[in-house]
Amino acid sequence: MRAKRSKQYKKLVQQYQLHHGFREPYQVLVDGEIVRDAQRFTMDLQAGLERTLHGKVKIMITQCCIRHLYESPKEPGLNQAIDLAKTFERRRCGHRPEDFDKALTALDCLKHVVDEKGRGENKHRYVVATQDQNVRRFMRGVSGVPLIYINRSVMIMEPMSEMTAKVGASAEHAKFRSELRNKSGQKAGEKAGEKRKRGEDDGGDDASGDDSDDKSASASTGRTLGNKTDEKKKKGYGAKGPNPLSVKKKKAKPTAPSGDAAADPKTTPDDGEPKKKRKRKHKARPEGEADAADAADAAPAPAAPAAASEE
Repeated sequence: MRAKRSKQYKKLVQQYQLHHGFREPYQVLVDGEIVRDAQRFTMDLQAGLERTLHGKVKIMITQCCIRHLYESPKEPGLNQAIDLAKTFERRRCGHRPEDFDKALTALDCLKHVVDEKGRGENKHRYVVATQDQNVRRFMRGVSGVPLIYINRSVMIMEPMSEMTAKVGASAEHAKFRSELRNKSGQKAGEKAGEKRKRGEDDGGDDASGDDSDDKSASASTGRTLGNKTDEKKKKGYGAKGPNPLSVKKKKAKPTAPSGDAAADPKTTPDDGEPKKKRKRKHKARPEGEADAADAADAAPAPAAPAAASEE
């Protein structure tokens, strides 16, 4: 539960920083009662406030609150509480003992310090740590006042009041509207600039018209190039293929001969020329041998031998 409460307090402090300008070290106004309760519970007030606010703290006490400690009835631990209050920074409230015989109440004193002019604003960004319920009830009506008190030796930070939440919401709306106005102003300025350029081009001479044509042509080319680059950027990566180094290369198919080469079988696809017919060369023979060979060719073939006679 302690970790959850710490996260809630951290978020609250961040909201006070964003909307109300709180910065470290945080100025914490304490009254006499919370000093006495811290001493009674043997609590380190400085360390407890730093844990609650998640930052460095500067504790302050008014003259009226320290007078309350002096005037309170004696009880065990009162002197230690007074000594502890003396170590804190003194916040001048303007209620001097010479002017006021009796110290003002914690409500009147802290009201004067936090909201001096009664505008409902925490101008000096004080954090109020008090045990007085009347003080806490009044401070809820002042915007931007973090409230802290001790309950059974546990330091508790109150959630943001309705007044403080309204001021934060209005600040958020104001920031949003200012951003919208800035954007609309920039768009209007750009449109006005375009209209001025067009008016200058229309009202110029022929030379200016040529220049305008050149500008328009260059602008159109720039747009096309820009569109191409946008298209290239917009193209997403598809499914990845296999590694080309690990894939077996495809075999090249033999190309069929074209034209005359396909019609003439004697031609080859390499050079496209017909093959020369090979001629047989005969050896020269003597005349006698030649005549005998011719006669042998001309003579009829010898008959087959007659069958053997019967015995």
